[in-house]
Amino acid sequence: MDQLFTFARDAELRFETLRMQIEVRAMGSAGEQRQLIDVMLRHPGDARVTTTDPQGGTRGNYAVWLSDGETVRTFSGMTRVGTDRPVRRRVRGLANGDLPGSSMVYETLTDLERETLPETFLHPAGFCQNVLGTGSCRVSGTADQNGREVVIVHCDHPRSVEVSADRPDHRLEVWFDRDTGVISRLIETISGQVTRDAVVTVLEPEAPLPPNAFTFAFPSDARMIF
Repeated sequence: MDQLFTFARDAELRFETLRMQIEVRAMGSAGEQRQLIDVMLRHPGDARVTTTDPQGGTRGNYAVWLSDGETVRTFSGMTRVGTDRPVRRRVRGLANGDLPGSSMVYETLTDLERETLPETFLHPAGFCQNVLGTGSCRVSGTADQNGREVVIVHCDHPRSVEVSADRPDHRLEVWFDRDTGVISRLIETISGQVTRDAVVTVLEPEAPLPPNAFTFAFPSDARMIF
């Protein structure tokens, strides 16, 4: 497991550009909800994440998160609200070599929105260290995913999660792309019931990107809140 987590830690360093699409199914009291998350990335600094609802029609059915490493712009097609702000500064002292392993923070080459699936999938270091590392993990085998080999890890009762899911019957199944180390599937179950299944349907390292991949103009009716 240590070798796998160390390999996954440096996943983003194994490509210069990337296209990825994640299909998410989340099951809760409101029934099944779906999302499509499209990611385009170019090192260093350029990233674009577009989120849509496959069942939401076409009008305004998207949200964009865009960064060039210096500024972050966001826009919601549903609410017509946009933001344009500097990248959040990192906490000082993170590079201190005296910090315990559980407190180390991986310095990313290209930032993504924090606490999101693209961030977790492309920057797995924190997830491996602070979530998978708190449970009982085992490699259960390999599989083929869209022509790419993956390593499958099962984790029982990871404790670094929200209180509502901190239960002994909480389990994670995580697929790691064997070539790059990125996470390509995350299945979360509670009491044997799947509560979330996020699967990468497109993974293209070194993908050619369109010239306007990281450009965005706010619509004239956008309401800028900051």
